[in-house]
Parts: sequence; C-alpha cells; structure tokens
Amino acid sequence: MGGRAAGRGSGRKAHAQSRGRSGRTSSAGRTSPAGSTSPTSRAGRPRRGCVTYGVFAAVFVVLLGVTLHMLRPGATAGQSGTAGRAGAASAGRGQPADPARTPDAGGAPAKTKAPAPTATDVPQHGSGSFSTADAAGKAVGRGRIRRYEVQVEQGAGISADGAAHEIEAILADPRGWTDDGHDGFQLVSSGPVDFVVKIATPDTVDAICGAAGLHTHGEVNCDVGPTVVVNLKRWLLGSPEFPGPIAGYRALIINHEVGHRIGHGHETCPGPGRLAPVMMQQIDGLHGCKANAWPYDSAGHYIQGPRVP
Repeated sequence: MGGRAAGRGSGRKAHAQSRGRSGRTSSAGRTSPAGSTSPTSRAGRPRRGCVTYGVFAAVFVVLLGVTLHMLRPGATAGQSGTAGRAGAASAGRGQPADPARTPDAGGAPAKTKAPAPTATDVPQHGSGSFSTADAAGKAVGRGRIRRYEVQVEQGAGISADGAAHEIEAILADPRGWTDDGHDGFQLVSSGPVDFVVKIATPDTVDAICGAAGLHTHGEVNCDVGPTVVVNLKRWLLGSPEFPGPIAGYRALIINHEVGHRIGHGHETCPGPGRLAPVMMQQIDGLHGCKANAWPYDSAGHYIQGPRVP
C-alpha cells in the first residue's frame, strides 16, 4: 500500500507543476494507466514515482531474503525466535541422560551400595589385644541393670564404637530381653561391668573359647564366664541358615549369648512353620522352624521351644 500511495502523490505534484507553467498538461505530466508516471521527466531524469517503486522493490527483496534465510534448516535462535525455540526443544529431546543422575534420585547424584563382605574379607587372626569402645548410654529395662562394655580385637577392621552402638540398640529393642520385666542393660565405657562383649577374629575366638573347653572351630560364638565372645566371621557374614539381613543375624547372636548371661539354656524348634526360639542354635539347622532373631514377638509373647537337656 505504501508504494501505491507514493505513486499517486508523485503524479499529482507533477501535474500541478505543468499547469503552473503553461496552463495545459504537458506530455511529461501525463499519467500512465494504473496511476503510475512515465519513466522519465522532461529533463531525462527518473521520475519520483519510479524512485519510490525502486525503493519498494529493494525493501521487498530484502524482506524476502530474510524470510527465506529464517526458513532454511539450521537457523539459530539469534536469527529467528521461533526457530530458536524449536531448536532448543529439539536439543533438549536429543540430549543423552546424565549417567551420574537418576530420575528416582530426584536429580541427585546416584549412590552406589558397598558390596557385601565375603569370607576373604574376614581376617583369620588379629593382634590378640582389644580396644574398648568409647561409648556409653542410658539404662534400659527394669529390675536388675547389667552394665556391659564392648571390645573389638585390634586388626579386626571394624569400629568398636560402631559395634557398641549397634549392640546397644539390639538390647534396647522392645522385642528383646527387657520385655521380660526384670532384666535391664546399660552400655558403659569404664567402671565395673557385669559382662563384656568381645568381637574377635576366628583364631582368637578359638583360643578364648577353647581355654574353657568349648570348641568353636573358627566358625561360631561362645559365652565364657563374664565374656560374650562374638566370632568376627559370623558378625560380618551371618549364617547360611538365616535368610534375613545381616543386622538381623547380629541381633540373633547378641540375644542368644546374652540370654545365656541372664540364665537361659538352649531350646529347640517347637514345630514346623513356627518361629525358632532365639535360644535355639539356629546355625546348626532350623528343623522346620522359621529363622528368628528376637526372644519376644511384636505382641510381647515369648517365643519358646522345648528345652535341650
């Protein structure tokens, strides 16, 4: 529309100029069809309407070139807002997933779980000397409160404090021995104690238990005098007869051996499909019972089996 308006305006101006000179329309002032002016003026110079059309044509060519450039493949965001948005969306869909992040982790770096220890990870023997855990807690349970400390053989490769806190949690569990209403426990790091829990390498366990006439064969635990002796192999690996997590088997070890400390003897399976008593030597076989790590069930009933003479 700008080109046509400019053409009509130029024609009117030229017509007025010719009338002022002679009172009639000269050949230079005559308009051609469609309102355009003739190609040249009286002096041979391009008419203004022609210049306007030339400018219009130049602008049209430039705009056409920009449009074609925007539409060609590979246009960047700086060349076209629409093309830039489409390119960004396309790039987002084509990006490979970051291997260090997972959807389940909510975009957080993925964590790798440490592999479970194997028999080759368990040292067969240690220094024979023990480190006492520098950890203490409140008394749990009622009645007689037995004070105990935790020691780990040097060279066993586990933390004495870490083991002490784990044992403390086991003895404080409501399914544990405190549910009987007359036994309690307290973790201490110094002073008089009623018993000691020692975690030792298989060779050291054999030496301590063997001195009391008990044969552990580098495999099992024992209770000797005021000492609960835990075999490092069982603490780390559990038992093939216990299908649950290693934390469950550690609870079975502590509850069984501490059960001896408070006067309980061995029991056996009460019947197929029933829970094995914690005082049953479950590592020797379940005999139809289900593996179990606690003296009491969640309802507070003692899990009992026939006594072993």
